[in-house]
Amino acid sequence: MSAVVTLKKGEGRVLKSGGLWIYDNEIDSIMGHFENGDMVMVHDFDGYPMGQGFINQNSKIRIRMMTRKKDVVIDDDFLRMRLQNAWNYRKDTVDTSSCRVVFGEADFLPGLVIDKYEDVLVVESLAMGIDKMKLRIVELLKEILLEDGIVIRGVYERSDAKERIKEGMSRVKGFIGPEFDTNVQITENGVKYLVDVKDGQKTGFFLDQKYNRLAIQRLCKGKRVLDCFTHMGTFALNAGIAGAAEVTGLDISEYAVEQATANAALNGLSDTVHFRAADVFDELPRLEAAGEKYDVVILDPPAFTKSKNTIKNAMKGYREINIRGLKLVKDGGYLATCSCSHYMDYENFTKVIRQAAQSAHKRLRQVEYRTQSADHPILWAADESYYLKFYIFQVCDEK
Repeated sequence: MSAVVTLKKGEGRVLKSGGLWIYDNEIDSIMGHFENGDMVMVHDFDGYPMGQGFINQNSKIRIRMMTRKKDVVIDDDFLRMRLQNAWNYRKDTVDTSSCRVVFGEADFLPGLVIDKYEDVLVVESLAMGIDKMKLRIVELLKEILLEDGIVIRGVYERSDAKERIKEGMSRVKGFIGPEFDTNVQITENGVKYLVDVKDGQKTGFFLDQKYNRLAIQRLCKGKRVLDCFTHMGTFALNAGIAGAAEVTGLDISEYAVEQATANAALNGLSDTVHFRAADVFDELPRLEAAGEKYDVVILDPPAFTKSKNTIKNAMKGYREINIRGLKLVKDGGYLATCSCSHYMDYENFTKVIRQAAQSAHKRLRQVEYRTQSADHPILWAADESYYLKFYIFQVCDEK
C-alpha cells in the first residue's frame, strides 16, 4: 500500500458517522502510486488517519473502507475474521440452511454478496477491490463452514449486475471451481423450492423476505389469497402450506410462472395453489370489475425506482398498485404490501399507502411493520443497507 488519500476539510461525513463510502468529490489529494482496486490509506484533512479502503477511479464511490485501523494488514487472517464474524452472526439470528452469509457493507466486506443455498454458494462481486479478493474469500468461507460440518459442493458466480459497469468491470457469471447441477432444492419455512442459481433473478432466490413470508402464514388458513408479483410463488406457497383454501399467484414472466407451478407440485399444493402469467397493473382492475374479493392480498412488486431521479414516478406506481390491491380485499381481510427499493424510503412508502387507503375508501389497522430478514442486516449510517419495507394491515371498509 503506497498511496495516501486526504479528504477535503468538512468532508467524509458518511465515513465519520459509521458508513464505508468516500465519494469522488470528498477527496482533496492522492499522494503515491496505486492501481484501481488497490488498498490505500485515508487521512482526514488534518492528517488524522481514518483507516484503509480500496480505491477505484472509475466509480463515484471512490473508496470503500475495509478497516478503520491504520496498522491492520488486509490478509487472510483479516478476511477470515470478517467471514467468521459474519457466519457467527447468522448462526445467532436466522435459519442458516439457506441464508445470506455476506451482505456487503453491512458485514464490512464492501461490494460483496454471498448466498448459501443448502450446500451451494452463490457469489456476487460489485466492486473492483473486493473482486480481486473474491477467490480467496470463497476458499476461506468454505473452510469456516467445513468447521461446522457443512461441505460446499459447488460455487457459482452471479456478478452479472449492471453496477459492475460503473466500476469499470465486465459482467460475468459462471462456475468457481467444478461444475455442478445449478438447480438446487431448498426448504424455507417448511416450503420446498427448486432454486435456479444460474438463471434465476439476482442470486437465484429472494432470501430477504424469509420471515415476512412466515408472518403471513398465520393469516391464511382457510382463506382465499391473491399473491401479486409472485415470482417463484414464494408468498403463495407459504399461504398454501398454511392451509389456505384457494391461492392465485400472478406474475408477468412465463418462466416465473413455470417455476412457481413446479414448486407447487413439489409441495403437493397443485390442487389449491395456482399461477398464471399476467401484468398485475392490468389484471387487478379486471378482477375488481369482475367483482372478485379476497381474504388476503399480497403485493410484492419489483423495485419501481433505482435512483433518486425517478422517485416521483415510483410513488405513482406504488400508490396505484396499493389502491387496486386494497379494493380487492374483503372487509376485515388483510393486505401485505412492500417495497424493495432503497430510494423509496420508509416515510415516502408510508405516505403512499396512506394516500392509497384514502383513495380506495378503506381504513387500515396495522398488524405489523417489518424489514428484511436479519441475514441482510441494516448497518446504521450505511443507508443503502436498509431497503425492504413490509407492512401487514387489516383492511376495513368505511362505514
